[in-house]
Amino acid sequence: MELNINEIQKILPHRYPFLLIDRVTELEPGIKATAYKCVSVNEPFFQGHFPGFPVMPGVLILEALAQTGAVAMLSLEENKGKLALFAGLNNVKFKKQVVPGDVLELKCEIKKTFGKMGVGEGTAMVDGKVAAKAELTFAIVDSDK
Repeated sequence: MELNINEIQKILPHRYPFLLIDRVTELEPGIKATAYKCVSVNEPFFQGHFPGFPVMPGVLILEALAQTGAVAMLSLEENKGKLALFAGLNNVKFKKQVVPGDVLELKCEIKKTFGKMGVGEGTAMVDGKVAAKAELTFAIVDSDK
C-alpha cells in the first residue's frame, strides 16, 4: 500500500515544520513501513545546523524513522486517531551525513508489541548506504483531539 502526503496527514498529527516524511511506498499495518523524505536546503533546521556546512540533525533522522514506524502502527484499526510517542532509543548508530539534495529512505519494522508499547527496528539510508540505525521503543496513547 502506498500513501501520498494527504493520506499520511490523515494518520499522523505532525505538520510543518515537523512532518518529516513525504510519501510512504510500502505499508503493512502493524508490521512495517517504508517512507521517503526529500531533504531540501529550505528545511528550517539548516539555518543553524550548520551555517556553511548543512547537515540534517541526527535526532531529526530518528524522528523521521519514528514517524515511519508510527504510520505502520497507527494504520491498525484499533490505533486510528491515537498518537505514537517515543518511549526509548537503543543501539543508535550514525553512519553517514544527510545533506541537502539527499533522498532519505526510511524503513521501520515492528519487532514486538506488548499492550500499548512496542519496539521497531529502523534504518535510514541514502543511495542504498546506511545513514542511521536504531531500535525505537514507542507507546500508543489516546489523543486529546
